[in-house]
Amino acid sequence: MAGLTPEDSIFGKKAEASSKSPREGDVGSSPLCPRCNSKKVWRDAKRFTADGFDIQRWLCRDCRFRFSDPNDVKAAKLAVEKLKVTVETVDSKSLKRSDGIMSTRQICVTETKNLAAEPQTTEVLRRNEAEVKGKIIEHAFWMQKEGYAEATITRRIRFLKTLLNKGANLQDPESFKETLAKQQNWQTKTKEIAVETYSLFLKMQGLTWTPPKYKSVKKLPFIPTEEEINSLIAACNRKTATFLQLLKETGMRCGEAFMLKWTDFNFENKTVDVTPEKGSEPRQLKISPQLIAMLNSLPRDKEKTFDCSHRHFARTFRLQRKKLALKLKNDRINKIHFHTFRHWKATTEYAKTKDILHVMKILGHKNIQNTLLYTQLITFKNDEFHSATAKTVEDAQKLIEAGFEYVCDFGEVKLFRKRK
Repeated sequence: MAGLTPEDSIFGKKAEASSKSPREGDVGSSPLCPRCNSKKVWRDAKRFTADGFDIQRWLCRDCRFRFSDPNDVKAAKLAVEKLKVTVETVDSKSLKRSDGIMSTRQICVTETKNLAAEPQTTEVLRRNEAEVKGKIIEHAFWMQKEGYAEATITRRIRFLKTLLNKGANLQDPESFKETLAKQQNWQTKTKEIAVETYSLFLKMQGLTWTPPKYKSVKKLPFIPTEEEINSLIAACNRKTATFLQLLKETGMRCGEAFMLKWTDFNFENKTVDVTPEKGSEPRQLKISPQLIAMLNSLPRDKEKTFDCSHRHFARTFRLQRKKLALKLKNDRINKIHFHTFRHWKATTEYAKTKDILHVMKILGHKNIQNTLLYTQLITFKNDEFHSATAKTVEDAQKLIEAGFEYVCDFGEVKLFRKRK
C-alpha cells in the first residue's frame, strides 16, 4: 500500500548491527530481560494484535520471565498510525481527475475497506471461540456435580479442547464429525472415547445428535520381558525408577500409585494399602526390601509419595524410555507404558500360581471376566525350574524367602522349586 515501506513495518528486515545495546537497538534484535537484565533470551511464539500485526514474545532463560520487546510494541503502534493516515488520505482525495477520468486510487479505497472489515471478522471468530471455551468450563463443573471422577473430567475436557484447537465447531455436530474423521493418527478406541465425550457435552445442553459408528477391535496387551522392564527401571531417574518398581511389584494402576501417601506404607510388615480407582476393590499388597530402600531414598517433604504433575511425570518417563530404546536398539521398549506393568504383573502371577482368583485379588477386579484376559498371554519360553531340598524348618524358611515354592515331601525331605 502506498505510504508504507518495509522499514516502517514490523515485518521489515532486521536492522544492521550497531553500537546500541539490544534494548536500544532496532526492531528484530534480541532485547534484554526487563526483570533481571539478562541477555539470555529465547523467542517464544508471537502475540497478534487486533490490527493484524504480530509482536515477538521473549522468554528469559535465567528468571523464566515472558515479555514483549517495547521496541516491537512501539513499531506496531507507529505502523498502525501510518496505516490510518494513509487510509484517511486516500479516502479523502477526489477519485476523479479534472478531465473526468476515474483514478486508479479507487482500487486502494476498496482494499482499504476490506482491510477494515477483516479485523471485525476475526473479532467475531474470537468471540465465538471464547463462548465455546466457557461452555467447556461449564461442562467440567457439570460433570463434577454429576459425580464423575477427577481423572475422567480432566481427560474429557482435554479431548474437547484438542478438537476445538483442530478447528471443530463444538456447537455444530457435523463440524465435530468432520474434524474427528480427519484425525488419521488416532486409534479407533480414541475416536470412540471422543464420541462418548461429545455426546455427554451435548447432553448437558439438552441437545442430541447422530454419533458416528466407531467400534474398536480388542487386542491382546503387549507383555515385555522382565529383562526389558528391569533395563527400563535402571535407566530412569530415582523418582521415576521407584514409581516403575512399585508398579512392577504390585500391579496397581498408575492413578492408584499417584494417590499413595506415606502413611499407606508399612515398612515393618513390607506392605502397601491401595485405595482403588475405577470401582476396583481396596487391597493390601506385599513389597520387597529393594522397593523399600528405593522409597526411603525419596524426600518426604509432602504428604503424597509421588506428589507432582501427572502429565509432566509421564513426559519425563517417555523421554527416558526413548533414550534407552535408541541406546539398546530395541523398539519394544517404546511400547512399554505405565499400564504395561499391570499387564505384566497379572501375566506372571498367573504363570506362577495358575490361580485366576489370586490374580483377580491382586488386580482388584470385581468382574472375573476382566481377569480372564491374562490367561491368554502365557507365552514363556520354557517351564524349567530350579529345585532345592530342605530337611529343617530353617532351611525351608530360607528357600521360601528366596522365592522357592513348596512341591511335596519325599521321605524326610521337603522339595521346593522356582521357575528359571
